[in-house]
Amino acid sequence: MVRALSLVRHEESVGSPRLAVGDDGLVDRARRGDVDAFEQLYRLHSGRVYALCLRLAADATVARELTQDTFVRAWEALPRFRAEANLTTWLHRIAVNAMLERRRGEKRRAARVSLADDEDEAEMVVSGVVMAPDVATAIDLERAIGALPPGVRRAFVLHDVEGYTHEEIATMTGLAAGTLRAQLHRARQLLMRVLSL
Repeated sequence: MVRALSLVRHEESVGSPRLAVGDDGLVDRARRGDVDAFEQLYRLHSGRVYALCLRLAADATVARELTQDTFVRAWEALPRFRAEANLTTWLHRIAVNAMLERRRGEKRRAARVSLADDEDEAEMVVSGVVMAPDVATAIDLERAIGALPPGVRRAFVLHDVEGYTHEEIATMTGLAAGTLRAQLHRARQLLMRVLSL
């Protein structure tokens, strides 16, 4: 499984620049309102942001919406971007925050509709379909990751796939580092169970 994860991380990083040499100039131009410069930044970074959103959401439509939300928020926040962090890291944090905000909204809506929902069952429902491990999921790592409950999937993707530390994830999500470690452990257990079928 570790080899498969490193292959996923490697394949994703090939051809997806983190901070190209021209990014600094593009960021400066975009910060001053240059739409063409921002469009170039979008073209350079949208693939990687989409890949993160797809892994977090496990739904292509939601991932496209989150990618769009991420770049709209980035455009609005660009004047405040101080370039202390890598542009890719900054965009990833915006994407994670957009996902978390979406999840909170979904939970609020679900709480209004259903008075007594079992949280574990609610996590296993993706787009109205209960996800259950099957042979195809065991073969396809992406499907296996997509079948994880949202909280543990987020911890797994951010830590094991994207390489963020527990502390960085805690800062992004507002969860305690211990909670994230527990979610990461659960994600690994579930993946090992599904992939060993």
